[in-house]
Amino acid sequence: MMPLTEHELLYEINKDLPDVEHTGGENWTILHGDTLQLTPHFRPGSFDAVITDPPYSSGGWKASEKGRTTNQKYSSMSPEKALPDFAGDQKDQRSWTHWCADWLRAANDACKEGAVLVAFIDWRMRDCLYDAIQYGNWMPRGEIVWDKITSRPQRGRYRQQAEFAIWASKGALPMDRPVGCLPGVFRYANPQRRTHVTEKPLQLMKDIVQITVPGGRILDPFAGAGTTVLAAVQQGYEAVGIEVTDAYYKLGTDRVKFALDAAKTAGGS
Repeated sequence: MMPLTEHELLYEINKDLPDVEHTGGENWTILHGDTLQLTPHFRPGSFDAVITDPPYSSGGWKASEKGRTTNQKYSSMSPEKALPDFAGDQKDQRSWTHWCADWLRAANDACKEGAVLVAFIDWRMRDCLYDAIQYGNWMPRGEIVWDKITSRPQRGRYRQQAEFAIWASKGALPMDRPVGCLPGVFRYANPQRRTHVTEKPLQLMKDIVQITVPGGRILDPFAGAGTTVLAAVQQGYEAVGIEVTDAYYKLGTDRVKFALDAAKTAGGS
């Protein structure tokens, strides 16, 4: 299949998209805006998978704890080295569940029958995400475990060494899809040099995206550092991301563009 330019990709997914800032290249683009405002404007049946790491709104039981910045909740970096904070992470469980149901329903409408959803989550908000997935018309299929290998030890406690992803499908998931047997546990350490506060390892996402049919199109409604978009394109998929936080829109698109351009240059030398 011939690769698509950014404009060809946008044309294929565009039902009535508003004028929105975007950056992209061969087989990928990232839109700068709010997922809830943009996803309903995608043409129905545009995507084969939704693979994303949404804001968890986690990190504490009390309102005062949930209201901390994302760096305070998820990072031990000193203030002078802290990465930019990201939006949408200060909701309580009830409002977060309703919000997730809204974007999951919009993403479902933009997907083909048999499309797959993979959404990362931590243990605190796991049950809420299960509710939202079903409200959004997805059929839960199971969970994936990301073993982060290392984590801060706490005396008298188990390590917080794992994060999870719930996966689901839009309706039936035929057994004869051209997708092989995939593991349910992935062991990768956190990235040493992160662009995003909660960035996932690139190789982890390269493994995760393989649930998608070969050559399929993947939507990431919360693109962040662009890891899912980069992993998808490097694995031979098309990818569309959405990012609302100004700093991460710039950081993510620059990262994807630089990595893909560097690989193209190296491949041609």
